[in-house]
Amino acid sequence: MIRAVLFDLDDTLFDHRGAVAAGITLHRRTLSGWQRFDDAAEARRWYELEERHYHRYLAGELDYQGQRRARALDFAEPYGETLEDPDAWFDGFRAHYEAAWTLLPDALTCLDALKTALPGVRFAVITNSVLDAQLLKMRRTALDERIDTLVASGELGVVKPDPAIFLEGCRRIGVSPADAVYVGDRLRTDAIGAVDAGLGGGIWLDRDNGATDEQLAAAEASGVPVIRTLDELTPLLTDAALRRPA
Repeated sequence: MIRAVLFDLDDTLFDHRGAVAAGITLHRRTLSGWQRFDDAAEARRWYELEERHYHRYLAGELDYQGQRRARALDFAEPYGETLEDPDAWFDGFRAHYEAAWTLLPDALTCLDALKTALPGVRFAVITNSVLDAQLLKMRRTALDERIDTLVASGELGVVKPDPAIFLEGCRRIGVSPADAVYVGDRLRTDAIGAVDAGLGGGIWLDRDNGATDEQLAAAEASGVPVIRTLDELTPLLTDAALRRPA
């Protein structure tokens, strides 16, 4: 039987995109002259800048604070603003972002259902981020009370999909990789990365139902199931086809 379920954090258990959209919208409303563009479009642009510059951080091109500054400076450009203190500007956004922190609505019900269906199952979070930031999210949302361990790339020095970070998660909760599965919202970084690391399974959480034919083919080729919500996870993992003899 499956002994451990490992999860990504942002946009898998934690509503990062929702908090980002709320945070940047409220931050803009506190700034004079920053309301002239559409809220939804600006939230998307801010998220796209996060994706671009955060991956530069993961690749070692920028340090953690540097990717924050780059996001702030690029976002300000269409407004004709030259930010004298991009760190302070980002801190303003960060305050609104943190005020909007919440778990996704299916997160706790999923963990509870798995505990019932798979007695003794253990949970870990493996995240491409700095440890302190992700610990704070988990504590503020009480997720830390349900999760046995957190592995963050910032402390380990490797990022998903490097096999080492998945294997470290298994090591910390004391299970063989073959007895663990990993669930995340990125196909290659999370689900296929877990399979390539030798875990018993990788599951892609495609919440937006936006998978392309190419992605679906890649998932099938790697033996990666695709789910749309965490409510589908427990039935998937308790299906007879996924059970192995003790």
